[in-house]
Amino acid sequence: MKKNEAGWDRVVRVVLGIGLLSLTLIGPQTWLGLVGLVPLVTGLLGFCPLYGMCGSSTCPGPKSAP
Repeated sequence: MKKNEAGWDRVVRVVLGIGLLSLTLIGPQTWLGLVGLVPLVTGLLGFCPLYGMCGSSTCPGPKSAP
């Protein structure tokens, strides 16, 4: 698996995942918060399968020499 998420993208995903998972413990206490596992895991791994299928990436490309 080649990483296809930039650092900022990973941070956003982890924070969003933790926020959604918190819905299972506080707030409305619904199991719907388990959806937060998806952004949490993809953020921790640095790989998004959807990005891979679309051929996109938020990682910065290699810097070209002048």
